[in-house]
Amino acid sequence: MTVDKELEKLSRLTPPAATPEARARALTAAMQAFDTAENNAPAAQGNAKGWRQSSIINWIWSPAMNKKFLAGSALATLLVIPAAGYLAIELTRNGLPIVDQTEIAGNLSKSEASKQPAAAAGQPVTVAPQAPAGNDSLAEQSVADTQAPQDKEASALAKPDASQTSKFDANAALTNKAEGSAAALGAAKRSAPAASGIVPQQQLAEPMAAIAPSPVPPADARVQMQLDPNRERFANAAANPIKSVATDPVSTFSADVDSASYAFVRRSLTGGAMPDPQSVRVEEMINYFPYDWPGPDNADQPFKATVTVMPTPWNRDTELMHVAIKGYDIAPATTPHANLVFLIDVSGSMDEPDKLPLLKSAFRLLVNRLKADDTVSIVTYAGNAGTVLTPTRVVEKSKILSAIDRLEPGGSTGGAEGIEAAYDLAKQGFVKDGVNRVMLATDGDFNVGPSSDEDLKRIIEERRKDGIFLTVLGFGRGNLNDSLMQTLAQNGNGSAAYIDTLAEAQKTLVEEAGSTLFPIASDVKFQVEFNPERIAEYRLIGYETRALNREDFNNDRVDAGDIGSGHSVTAIYEITPKGSPAVMNDDLRYGAADKVPAEASDSAHHGELAFVKMRYKRPGEDKSALITTPVNDGNAVATVDAAPQDVRFSVAVAAFGQKLGHVAAVDTYSYQAIADLAAASRGTDTFGYRSDFLGLVRLADGLSQR
Repeated sequence: MTVDKELEKLSRLTPPAATPEARARALTAAMQAFDTAENNAPAAQGNAKGWRQSSIINWIWSPAMNKKFLAGSALATLLVIPAAGYLAIELTRNGLPIVDQTEIAGNLSKSEASKQPAAAAGQPVTVAPQAPAGNDSLAEQSVADTQAPQDKEASALAKPDASQTSKFDANAALTNKAEGSAAALGAAKRSAPAASGIVPQQQLAEPMAAIAPSPVPPADARVQMQLDPNRERFANAAANPIKSVATDPVSTFSADVDSASYAFVRRSLTGGAMPDPQSVRVEEMINYFPYDWPGPDNADQPFKATVTVMPTPWNRDTELMHVAIKGYDIAPATTPHANLVFLIDVSGSMDEPDKLPLLKSAFRLLVNRLKADDTVSIVTYAGNAGTVLTPTRVVEKSKILSAIDRLEPGGSTGGAEGIEAAYDLAKQGFVKDGVNRVMLATDGDFNVGPSSDEDLKRIIEERRKDGIFLTVLGFGRGNLNDSLMQTLAQNGNGSAAYIDTLAEAQKTLVEEAGSTLFPIASDVKFQVEFNPERIAEYRLIGYETRALNREDFNNDRVDAGDIGSGHSVTAIYEITPKGSPAVMNDDLRYGAADKVPAEASDSAHHGELAFVKMRYKRPGEDKSALITTPVNDGNAVATVDAAPQDVRFSVAVAAFGQKLGHVAAVDTYSYQAIADLAAASRGTDTFGYRSDFLGLVRLADGLSQR
């Protein structure tokens, strides 16, 4: 009876979480002990490798269960734990993986991977056994030995259907096979957890739970993980061209308040590498910073536009037309009730410090920022979706935080089903005249279910009709699908941000919570018409992925960007005055290049440089309103130094973004010149964002000279 009670107590204990390094060391030690015991044993019948698939279990388990042999709790502990280790090894050799393949790929050092021959298409990459050279080498050898039979099986399962559309068909077959084997041993009799990503306490206490198989990617997926660790995807958009006012006088685009690009650029530079030019969206870099633009006096007109025309720092023959928009800032006491659904990626790839652990800390910050009568729901996805928390008022904060703390990674990524479940919950808890928002947090691809950008775009477009907004938060490196994040945000009444540090989470979800969570206008569009009497050419800096057709401006069915409380939006044009030597386009031989439209030639408009128009919809409304602002010589300043401080700093950021994006217009403008312009206009820097920017410019300068 004493032994039974001790074993029962032991079964209720919650084991501490093991690090990958600890697992590797334990596996190595167990395998060495087993190899020593079996080294001289004759091969079992039908098994040339020498291990006996059932005798080892009987040999170690029978004495352990003999009550006469287990004299006390301490001795029981010493024997039962090694027995479980031997059992895990035997199950692994029989085809039940206990080491996630993504962890195997992560544990292989670059030096070891470089020694392997190039893998043929569709074949797994394996590590050749090495002579023992310390614990690390032994761990790598043990991982390779464990991986080899799994790779062989995955490859065989993947071969019959070369035209498979899902990369995880082989994974499903392996998982089913493993579950069947576990059931035969009597270890798979427990019910699955209620929600993906949650590990119940009672499940952690069961010995066989530690041996549950992890999803195994097919051979071709593992080859990509091991040989191509950097698989970020960015939208491919060329920089805006110079346009002639004579033939194309109107520029139309959607508002963009995203900031993901700046955070990703910062992480690349601080990591010692120049960013991918495709990752640089200049407007997101400009709009990352808070500016003190003049705002509207009341909510009746939610925006105010301020236009400044100044000389171009990088081209003395052109000018910059700087358009700054400031949204009405809702007082915290009057913010509407929020109904938020956290849609969280808990797939196996999220098991890295800068992914799920950072994500959990970020959402804790947000929950602490919410009001007591706001509601929070949590949906997770990894292969399939699960509801972790139904709509819960923030007054029960401990319940929400506890649900966040229990999230654990594991599985492949099936985001489409999660999106559907999250929108259903948001609709279930819908707050009339409040804020209803899904907050999607992920590290990359949705590789299970409808996973193409177009499929997910369609789902989002259908759901936005319910009046539910979307925020997309990206985490981590290696497989970040920035292109998909942009697609979802732009088509789902949403915005996108990239969280690389807890400080960035603080900025996005706490300091800028009003603009992040509380929209003051949707479908915000800009249209600028240039006067051909004064302006020969123009080029919009950034907004390449936000371009609209001219006719889209007045079409209220066309979706556009959304602006939150207190948001600032900046757009900068490089314009070429009529008669400047910088004009790139010849006059037309035929046509009306020398004819001025009647409206432009009217004396009332004769001195105008351009005419700025904005359309927007108030939350919940279907019909847009119009705001217009004429631009004339009264908006111009004679020198760069005469421009307002915030204008000059934003121009420095625009120059930096263009230089990182390899835009030819700034080829001759040096990083040092950018740093000088930014330093002279840094001004009040409450949170140090502008000082950090200066550091990034210096880093880019040094890295570009390698």
